[in-house]
Amino acid sequence: MNFKGMVEADIKGVFLNADEFAEKHKVIYDDELYDGENHEGIPIVLTKVKETKHTVIQAEGVEGIHKVSAVVHISLNDMNGKVPEQKQMISIDDGEAAGHPFFQKYRIVTSDVEMGMICLELEAFDE
Repeated sequence: MNFKGMVEADIKGVFLNADEFAEKHKVIYDDELYDGENHEGIPIVLTKVKETKHTVIQAEGVEGIHKVSAVVHISLNDMNGKVPEQKQMISIDDGEAAGHPFFQKYRIVTSDVEMGMICLELEAFDE
């Protein structure tokens, strides 16, 4: 097996393995071009990099809103070969609320693909 084959095997067998690093999530690419295409139960690695310590948005009677930065890694195959583009929106399920899945909507800051792996830098606003 060549180096590229070994890397691809490690990506699927270890990095995107739900028993190792990845977790299964529902991902919705919100761009009109892809018509809100759903990708249910795909393994991803989502790392919340940082949350601002200061309030980004504050209004009277409302708790502060903070900016959250995250990085997600997804297999290109799991996204049907479609790469989410910079400045578009992507939603990733993040638990349940009142018996229904809760989705965090992110804006894509950067989008890159290497050796079949999509890497997205994301940002969102959170309470």
